[in-house]
Amino acid sequence: MEKSYWQENLRLILICLAIWFIVSFGFGLLLVEPLNEIRLGGYKLGFWFAQQGSIYTFVALIFWYSAKMNQLDKKYNVEEES
Repeated sequence: MEKSYWQENLRLILICLAIWFIVSFGFGLLLVEPLNEIRLGGYKLGFWFAQQGSIYTFVALIFWYSAKMNQLDKKYNVEEES
């Protein structure tokens, strides 16, 4: 039980890290020129990802990870007492 719990936990962490890397490094640095051809609220999309998008994505990932970990804790019956 403990091994499968940690495997699922590590899988969630790797998913979060991959998404964060793609958004911050991929969209914010590597793909900034093609994304700058698109406008979002008057700003170039590449600039938006570099300045705002990676931060918003990181905050959304925190909430997503928290919700998924709560589900995982319930699945393995290791939830915290409130």
